[in-house]
Amino acid sequence: MALSAPPDIPMFESVESTDLVGLVEAQLTRAIVEGHLPPGSRIVEADIARRMGISRAPVREAARRLERQGVLVARPRHGFAVRTISVQEIDDLYEVRISIELTSIELACRKADDAGLARVQALLEKMVRPDPDLPQGERIASDLALHTLICELAGNARLLRIFMDTQMELRMIIALINAVDDSAAVAATHRVIVDALMRRDAEAAKKAMRIHLEYAWEHVRALFVEQHGDAPSLPRRPLPRIALGELA
Repeated sequence: MALSAPPDIPMFESVESTDLVGLVEAQLTRAIVEGHLPPGSRIVEADIARRMGISRAPVREAARRLERQGVLVARPRHGFAVRTISVQEIDDLYEVRISIELTSIELACRKADDAGLARVQALLEKMVRPDPDLPQGERIASDLALHTLICELAGNARLLRIFMDTQMELRMIIALINAVDDSAAVAATHRVIVDALMRRDAEAAKKAMRIHLEYAWEHVRALFVEQHGDAPSLPRRPLPRIALGELA
């Protein structure tokens, strides 16, 4: 059954701008990736337009943009709704993500300049010493920011565009399961990746990245199945030894 967003959640704000469509798109995106509009939720154009103090036209155009990105689906005579997610789609996403990020880390080892590597190191240090009061959404954003930066340092604009196309779907999935492992331990798994990158050791960096992403895939998939079904449930393993700096 399609769900409608509760009317009392302050997820949409009044906007005044020449780029109304862009701002509406941004607010819709935020509501989706933060879990306020879960998969199956209807996009009620009239309600959103009223909350924002605008006409329905920019809301409809923003919804069309998100439909082209695969975030929303159009339903005949029922407008738009947030797309649903399946285990198969999680598997497809992580297969693509691993391929992209292994290529990215290899290229970054060759192409990244010293300033770029310093940015990676600074972001890692912020991740491994997180503010205990930091909301989960911001911790997730920091994690994804590190992966995005590595992809940027690969120096391949087309690869970066493909990577960015996966981020919305990934954030939707994480919001849907609404759970992560111990943030400090998960952040520590990035240190092995970054250490190899700083040495420009492509093989070690790729191995560390693969272990990190395969664990993330298994963890996300298992949580999704536990909470939403759609496939046989498998036991979740503890964090890999990579968290202790061991690649063996």
